Amino acid sequence: QVQLVESGGGLVPTGGSLRLSCVASGLTFNIEAMGWYRQTPGKQRELVATVYSGHTTNYVESVKGRFFISRDNAKNMVILQMNNLKPEDTADYYCNKVPPLVKSWGQGTQVTVSL
Repeated sequence: QVQLVESGGGLVPTGGSLRLSCVASGLTFNIEAMGWYRQTPGKQRELVATVYSGHTTNYVESVKGRFFISRDNAKNMVILQMNNLKPEDTADYYCNKVPPLVKSWGQGTQVTVSL
């Protein structure tokens, strides 16, 4: 059974930074593409950053140059470093495989960026 546990969210002012962490279990982590997704009320969940097994990364245009995804295969961990945060980054953030395992979403971690 795949388990995904996110942490690191919080309340920060505009321009602030946060570091989100996700620990995964129940999958062959080192071969999987992993991603961070975010969701706000009334909107579909959006994939914002992907890190592939070879550590290549990909980002949605709105976070390029501000968010940085990385992975630590020894710890089955995915990290999202978020810098220069904007109010529009406010959302619940989740990690999952890319494409996602729809039955394995974790509880997410809430990020709120104040004006």
